[in-house]
Amino acid sequence: MKTSWYQEPWAWLVFFLPFTAVVAGIATFIIANTNPDPLVVGDYYKKGKAINLELGKVKQAQKLGMRFGLKLVGDQLTIRPTGIEKEFPILNVNFYHPTLADKDFYLALTADGNGNFTHFFEKDFDASGKWRVTISSFENDWKIQTVLTLPQSEFIPLIPDLTTAN
Repeated sequence: MKTSWYQEPWAWLVFFLPFTAVVAGIATFIIANTNPDPLVVGDYYKKGKAINLELGKVKQAQKLGMRFGLKLVGDQLTIRPTGIEKEFPILNVNFYHPTLADKDFYLALTADGNGNFTHFFEKDFDASGKWRVTISSFENDWKIQTVLTLPQSEFIPLIPDLTTAN
């Protein structure tokens, strides 16, 4: 006695496996196109040359003896020069989120009467988490870069280090 093909369970198994592969392929294609990776550099040679220039800025910061302390308590960010007598009119401070580029932000800070660089964030701003922080002069002739976790109630030392710079 013969049965129709659609009444055989093995026929459905044979059709089901390729069908799931097609559905998984379409889902992978959609995910890959809706969430592109912004971290891939197209011209890696130019990026490598730029990294070498940036390392020169870190070496310059080491030679000048640049050191800072950073703390974030509540909505107040304070950066204080430590171990250096030089006064800075403006500090460029960049905060880079490790995975979300839209959370990155830049601050141009001026010193207050005590020589500290202070910024007050909006009440609903959330700076908690892991950040790559870069501090440089207004002239951009030296740079200090480090990775830290915020918030911090005590001053974190920021020193020029070639191993954390890129």
